[in-house]
Amino acid sequence: MDLLKMGAEMLTQKLGSSVGTDGMMSALSGLLGDGKGGIDLAGLASKMMSSGDLASIAKSWLGDGANASMSPASLMSVLGENKIADFAGKVGVDTSTAANGLSDVLPTLMDKASSGGSLLDSVGGADGLLGMAKKLF
Repeated sequence: MDLLKMGAEMLTQKLGSSVGTDGMMSALSGLLGDGKGGIDLAGLASKMMSSGDLASIAKSWLGDGANASMSPASLMSVLGENKIADFAGKVGVDTSTAANGLSDVLPTLMDKASSGGSLLDSVGGADGLLGMAKKLF
């Protein structure tokens, strides 16, 4: 499963952007890139887990149940308003529209990435994710 392409297609549809899938993939890679041409959803989950009020949201995205929603403002605090503004500029929408679209798409994308536990297993389960988050601070 190519998560970058899936995320780009979902965001292109959600944002109504005219940059196309390749342009959206480039912008998304710039925002959430892993340095290897993919996206680092485990890093995003780790950042969320390190923030007490967002940890439960991250767990819902990684688990098999319903995904909790995340406000665009919370997403901007995790990723940084400047990074989201840069992403928005690359895809031709305003920062608010980009944050709204990302907050709608990222739960689904992370849920698909963690289906069957692959994303969570890659960081050593929930305890490993918490351990990663503690190392950040």
